[in-house]
Amino acid sequence: MDGNPIRTPSRRRRTVPTTVHARSTAGPGQPFEATTIERRDLGPKDVLIDIAYAGICHSDIHTGRGEWGETLFPLTPGHEIAGVVSEVGSEVTKHAVGDRVGVGCMVDSCRECSECTAGREQNCKKGNVGTYNAIGKDGRPTEGGYSEKIVVDEDFVLRIPEGIDLDVAAPLLCAGITLYSPLSFWGAGPGKQVGIVGMGGLGHMGVKIAHAMGAEVTVLSQSLKKQEDGLRLGADHYVATGDEGALESLKGTFDLIVTTISADVDIKPYIAALKPEGVLCTVGLPSKPFEVPAGALIMGRKSLAGSNIGSIKETQEMLDFCAEHHIGAEVEVISADQVDEAWDRVVNSDVRYRFVIDTKTLAPSA
Repeated sequence: MDGNPIRTPSRRRRTVPTTVHARSTAGPGQPFEATTIERRDLGPKDVLIDIAYAGICHSDIHTGRGEWGETLFPLTPGHEIAGVVSEVGSEVTKHAVGDRVGVGCMVDSCRECSECTAGREQNCKKGNVGTYNAIGKDGRPTEGGYSEKIVVDEDFVLRIPEGIDLDVAAPLLCAGITLYSPLSFWGAGPGKQVGIVGMGGLGHMGVKIAHAMGAEVTVLSQSLKKQEDGLRLGADHYVATGDEGALESLKGTFDLIVTTISADVDIKPYIAALKPEGVLCTVGLPSKPFEVPAGALIMGRKSLAGSNIGSIKETQEMLDFCAEHHIGAEVEVISADQVDEAWDRVVNSDVRYRFVIDTKTLAPSA
C-alpha cells in the first residue's frame, strides 16, 4: 500500500443483496450446513468483496471444535480469503471495483493504541478484530470466508498482485504471512542457515519463502515421507528427526529455526541445533508448556521466541514478495460440500498442503 499511487475507485449503486450463501457449523463437532448469513451495509470506508477462494486453516478447526476457548456459534470460519472487489464505499481510496484483493486474520483494530499507531495492528492492545469468531464494529459476530461475499474496512484489505492465481494466493493471507514475518524479522537470507520444523500447511510456505530469501534451508520432519516435496519446493536438506541421532548431529548448525508444529515435543535438541545467538521461533501452539533449562539459552546467548501473523503493511510486503518470486501455496481445491471431510483430513495430516474452497459451490444446487 505504501508507495502505491492513489487511484480514483469505480463506484456503483449496490445491486447485490446483503444475504449471502455460506457454510456454517452450529456447534463443536456439528457438521457444516448450507446456510445464509447477513453482511453489513457498505459504509463509506468499506469494500465489498466477491470471494473466489477461501483457505482452510487448522485454526478454523480448533475454533470450530471448541478447542480454543469460547466460540460464537453458529460459526462461519475462514481467514484466508481471495477475491475481487465488487463495490466500494464513497470514501474508499485504496481499492477499486475489479481489484484482486485478499483478507487475512483480522478485519479491524482499535487504531489508537501504541501498537496500532506503530503499524502493528496484530498486537493491538485492545485486541484486533478477528475475521471470524469476534465482534465487529457493527456489534455483531464477524463471519469468515466460507461464504460468497464479505464487507471489510479498506484498511484491512490487501492487494493481490498479478502473477499469483487467486486459489494459491488465499493461503498466503494466513500461512504465508505467519512464516514470512519471522523469516523477515530475523533476517533469513544469503549466508544464513534456516531450519523449518514440520512440512505441512505452514511449513511448506516456510520452505518456499526462506529459499526465495536466499537462505540455506533444511526441513526438520519426523520422517522422510515428504522429502521429495521438500526438495522440490526449495529445501537444500531434509532431515528425519525421528531417526536416532539426527538432531544431535546438527548441533550448532542454524541461525534460525522456525517450528510450525503443534505436537508436544522436546525442544531442547532444537535449541542445541542453534548457533550461538541463534533463534528458535515457534508459530505452532503445542498444548503443553515448553520445558527449557536456562542453561540451554544462556550458553551461546540463544533466544526462544514466538510469532503470530503480521501487520497489514507486512502482509502486503509478503504478497508483493511472493508475486515477485512466483510463490503460491500448494493447494487442493474442494467444493463446499467437502469441508467436513477436509477438516478430518487436515487433522490426520492428509493434505498437501492446503485445502481451498471454491466459493462458486456454496449455493445449494437447484
